[in-house]
This record gives sequence, C-alpha cells and structure tokens, in this order.
Amino acid sequence: MTSQHIVNQPKPFITTTYSNKWTSGICDCFEDLPQCCLACWCLPCFTCKTSHEAGECVCLPLLDAYGLIPPMTLSLRVSVRQRYGIEGTICQDCMYACCCGPCTWCQIAREIKTRMSPITVINTRAWDNQS
Repeated sequence: MTSQHIVNQPKPFITTTYSNKWTSGICDCFEDLPQCCLACWCLPCFTCKTSHEAGECVCLPLLDAYGLIPPMTLSLRVSVRQRYGIEGTICQDCMYACCCGPCTWCQIAREIKTRMSPITVINTRAWDNQS
C-alpha cells in the first residue's frame, strides 16, 4: 500500500478592507441604538466617552461650549478622518460640527467602533487539487 503525504498545505489568503469613506452616514444614528440613546439623553457624557475612545483627553469636549464653531467636535472629526484616511475637507467637517453636532459625535463613535474591529476575510484554497 502506498500512502500519500501532503507536503504543501494551503496557505490562507487574508484581506482586510478599509474604505476611504465614512462607514456610516451622518444621519445613520439608529444603526447603533445604545450610542444614539446615550447621545440623545446625555450628550456631554457621550462626547467625553467618545473622546476617550479616540485617545484624547476626556474633558476636551467640554470646550465645545465656547464659541460659534465647536472646536473639539471639529478637531476630533478631522483627526478621525485623517487617522483612517477618510476623504473630506475641513469645510465639510466645520459644517457638520456646527449644524449637526450630536449626529457628528454619533458618526465619530460608530467609525471608531467599526475601525477598531475590522472585518477580516480568510479564503483558504483547501483541497482543490487534492480530491
């Protein structure tokens, strides 16, 4: 009897997809209902939590109370956009920060959550020629 030994095992092909666009829209707050509720009922707590998740000082969002343009919302949105290579302009970031503050914070939180746990696809070409 001749036994057959497998010398070369199939190697997995791993890809991770990162997009240069936001993973959710500015008005997609209901995609993550717990975060949406927290942002709705206690925006200061939500902004401090999101700031901490982004690696910033927890108290920085409290600066948004001063001025016409909320500085922390704008700067964190720009920071997240640049960190993940998301297309956009400072003008768009400024518009969203000024006109849609809570929605902007929800979008930032969803983006951080999504990018921290990316989807990985593993394709093994197992036993195509072995059968």
